[in-house]
Amino acid sequence: MKKLYESIDRLVNYAKLKLGLNDKNADYVRNGVLDLLGIAFAPVAARPDGGISDMLNEFVEHATKAGLFAREDAEKYCDAVMGILSLSPSELQDRFYAVETTNGSAAAVDMFYTYCVDNNYVKKAQLDKNPRFESDGLIITINKAKPEFRDAKKAAAGNAVSGGYPSCSICHENEGFGGRSKRTLRTVDIYLGGQKWFWQYSPYGYFYQHGIAVNYEHIPMHVDRETFGRLMDFADRFPHYFIGSNAALPRIGGSVLAHDHYQGGGETLPLHKATALCVVKDKKTGAEIEVLDWPGTVVRVVSGSRDVITDVSDRICKAWVSFDAPELGIIHADGDGIHNAISPTVVKTDRGYEMNIILRSNITSAEYPDGVFHAHPEFHVIKKESIGLIEAQGLFILPGRLESELGELCDCICNGTDLPERLADYKFVFGEILELCGGKRDRKTAEAAIKNELGSICRRILGNTAVFKDSALTVKFLHDKVVK
Repeated sequence: MKKLYESIDRLVNYAKLKLGLNDKNADYVRNGVLDLLGIAFAPVAARPDGGISDMLNEFVEHATKAGLFAREDAEKYCDAVMGILSLSPSELQDRFYAVETTNGSAAAVDMFYTYCVDNNYVKKAQLDKNPRFESDGLIITINKAKPEFRDAKKAAAGNAVSGGYPSCSICHENEGFGGRSKRTLRTVDIYLGGQKWFWQYSPYGYFYQHGIAVNYEHIPMHVDRETFGRLMDFADRFPHYFIGSNAALPRIGGSVLAHDHYQGGGETLPLHKATALCVVKDKKTGAEIEVLDWPGTVVRVVSGSRDVITDVSDRICKAWVSFDAPELGIIHADGDGIHNAISPTVVKTDRGYEMNIILRSNITSAEYPDGVFHAHPEFHVIKKESIGLIEAQGLFILPGRLESELGELCDCICNGTDLPERLADYKFVFGEILELCGGKRDRKTAEAAIKNELGSICRRILGNTAVFKDSALTVKFLHDKVVK
């Protein structure tokens, strides 16, 4: 048991060093850990050694050898131990506000994010193992940390909580909730549109300091006039972050449609850098509406005035939600419900507010049962999951299975062999990769070709999501329905 006691003491001392544990409270929290495990303690002196993941792995090894819990319960016990060692939500929030008052909001979120990594809520050690690269103007990541949801209904079910408490996976009641291993979750209260919301980081974030702003009230996701004001409230307080809302519809929105929330963080995504193909002047406000050089259908409203941004964005939203063009496959509503929606996302720049409005449709057809404006079937081997807010902005999250499957494709190229039957779905993709290789069979060429192919496919998927395939049609929509 000595090794176990050392691992516990190492974690307690780590909490003193990284998690704000006061010496006065050290015995108290150590006893909480011992009580959790049902053991007594033999005093030792063990210094922190390595990262938190390494120390928790050591703790699990010794605790399971001692028969204190089964290895399949390791995540639950690690979460419980780290929850005991972490500051309480109010203590950490007070620290956040103190840093913000003294050093500004950028310093405050840096502190908060670092804390969430240090207390192991943000699984940075796992996230750092995800392959990530740029290709064809997009950011491509392979997500090895979470399962692939090829069925939208299963994806939504995966975020449900049985028993009715908490009502969903992002309700504030999850803070410290052991039923979903959320004992280390910490949140900070913020106010958007005069309402109480909270900010938290994603344990498996897709980009730097990826977090969500969540309404305290459990109400369905929606985008309306007030949404634009709330997004700008967030950008005013955290001008170094972007913030946006998923479309509030299945297949084109987030997996937690039952609870109003936004996503944002500290990374400049490819969409934010997109340039304008042309500019439409709003007659009422004089604001510039840019039609972006982007494979999806996106317009950008630019102004230093919140009122102007809200007015123009609201008119675009209302015009699109009720827009029909059957010849283009666009039908705003039918017996299956509403199909048109927008995903707004805002950044602050030296030009003022830049509100990017992504026009989306989730309509289906006999030819495209997964969505007319979704990734087409030939690309499903690479990406079949919903194309949400983050991917619509140019950061693609591809399933973890691709790492091994694409590795096999690379081996086939290098060895000059045909695709095995189990990878038959890759026939189209494999053919394009071979063309990119130009007859070369070395691994460096093959790996570069695979990355180029992934970028090309993801760009074409964004083209699939475009409701207007020609920018001239986007301009016509603005002139006919928004700035007339």
